[in-house]
Order: sequence, then structure tokens, then C-alpha cells
Amino acid sequence: MRVEFDEDTCIGMYQCVAEWDAFRKDKSKGKAVLEDSEEAEDGVFVREVPEDAELDAKFAARTCPVDAITIYDDDGEQLIP
Repeated sequence: MRVEFDEDTCIGMYQCVAEWDAFRKDKSKGKAVLEDSEEAEDGVFVREVPEDAELDAKFAARTCPVDAITIYDDDGEQLIP
């Protein structure tokens, strides 16, 4: 499973931070940050989701009020949103 985080879309509600510890608050930017990710394109950060964190990652994506978090399965199919 893979997660993509669009930092430009993020509005800093930090609901993802409460759901998955891979996200942290960056109050200086007013945005969340996806830890251990790589910037795939301008403002979009990607990382693999460990098997034991898949449920947390899905909850983080579902709680994002602006759909800045996208979850893909191992075949590349978009699961959330």
C-alpha cells in the first residue's frame, strides 16, 4: 500500500496527525508533514505504508477534510478518496 500527500492542498486541520503517527504538525507552514516520504512531484509526497499501519493510514485519509491524502493498493488502484 502507498500513500500520497498533497501538501499544497492541505489546510492544516491536522486530523491526519491524530489518526496516523506518520504525520506531524508543521506549525510554521500551517500544514501537516508526511514523515519518511519523498517528493514525487511539486508538493506531492509519497511513501509506502507498513502493513501494521494500513488501517491508520486509511483513517488519516478518510478524516482529511480536503482530500489531500490518497491511498493506493499494491496494484496501484486508488482506494481513498
